[in-house]
Amino acid sequence: MSSFTFRPATRTNVSLLIGLIGSSGSGKTYTAMRLASGMAGSKRFCVIDTESGRASHYADQFAFDVGELHAPFRPNAYSDAIQAADAAGYGVIVVDSMSHEYAGDGGILDMQEEEFVRMGSRESSKVASWIKPKGEHKRMMQKLLQVRAHLILCFRAEQKIEMIREDGKMKIVPKQSLTGLDGWIPITEKSVPFELTASFLLTPDRPGMPHPIKLQEQHRELFPLDQPISEESGQRVADWAAGGVVKRHEWRQKHMLDMSWCKTLPELEKAFKAAQADAKERQDGEALAMFVAEKDRQKSVIQDSSKEKL
Repeated sequence: MSSFTFRPATRTNVSLLIGLIGSSGSGKTYTAMRLASGMAGSKRFCVIDTESGRASHYADQFAFDVGELHAPFRPNAYSDAIQAADAAGYGVIVVDSMSHEYAGDGGILDMQEEEFVRMGSRESSKVASWIKPKGEHKRMMQKLLQVRAHLILCFRAEQKIEMIREDGKMKIVPKQSLTGLDGWIPITEKSVPFELTASFLLTPDRPGMPHPIKLQEQHRELFPLDQPISEESGQRVADWAAGGVVKRHEWRQKHMLDMSWCKTLPELEKAFKAAQADAKERQDGEALAMFVAEKDRQKSVIQDSSKEKL
């Protein structure tokens, strides 16, 4: 008889890994601070800073403790620092920036180069030189999944271009990527944004506004895409992770009420167009059908009311 047992699945004390990816000016660090502050509530959170004390610029705005991580930025140095913060009892840990683990001094790109040289710099050893750095990176990611605290990982992004042939001519365009937008590509191992609970790209033209790279259905209500990530976002996330019930589809209810309060057809048309645009942006066909039905119902009410006045 097997000793393996099963129990009903419950969502309680779920640890989250959230990735914020952006270039300079995208609001990456500030957004991480806002999110962490909301998630931590009245408690202090922790920041592991690889940016030479840059996190401390926000010391007057948020209540947090900081630990500085210096080169070499080996994967195990990151996992050691994160596990130390977890053991210290912090409920939320921000890492700014995780990109050094990939492209920083002593990161996995440097580790690969060191291995390549050690193997004699032969072209035939190029693939084998990735085994050790990728192995260390994989072990780091496995350790992060065991952390009890919520993790907010910040990554830098860089803008890349590529050449394509169009109408017989070569053209320079923003590089296309599953993890990028308008050529902005995360500086990290390419699978990382998809290994996290949720990950977002932030861009300089709209600082703090989330462009989802990975955002599963159960988390969509936690991060409205028409609002910047904020302390309120953090509170919603923390409540959900603790087993709370997210107030789903509040935006639907608002649009339904807006239409039900309309007294004239022009007012109704304006309210419906706003609801329709919101549903299309969220790619919510069910909501769109609800809005159409409510528009038709309220239109009949308004028309009947007009006939009675005549």
